[in-house]
Amino acid sequence: MVACVDTSFLVSLYGRDANSTPAQKMAADFRVPLAFTPLLRHEARNAIRLAVFRKEITATERERVVAAIDADVQTGALADTPLTWADVYAHAETLSANRTEQLGTRASDVLHVAAALALGAKVFYTFDTRQKALATAAGLKVKP
Repeated sequence: MVACVDTSFLVSLYGRDANSTPAQKMAADFRVPLAFTPLLRHEARNAIRLAVFRKEITATERERVVAAIDADVQTGALADTPLTWADVYAHAETLSANRTEQLGTRASDVLHVAAALALGAKVFYTFDTRQKALATAAGLKVKP
């Protein structure tokens, strides 16, 4: 089984924000590694750097969060998971054509859900309301 998370969940899991406690409680129950795709790696690191720009965290906190993520990749808690981009984009186009006008989903949200579908995920973790609606419409079990 593959468990997929989006950037909102991953950043809350490793950082400190309003969703960190719920993310950490859910993560304690994970029985499989989380898929850590190149898309998730890029967007999470960018979100953490953006938090420094916005003065929500310090550069020292950024280093701590990135180091914790990297350590979990090394231990396998986060599984480096390559994507077949043609499959991801095929799912993304279908999702976008069928749902974006109704849900208002951004391209990156569509790509994360499409990646989960391409990987055969059954469960998707997100704190993003629109992404949650998209993942549900795509047939994924969404938490929280």
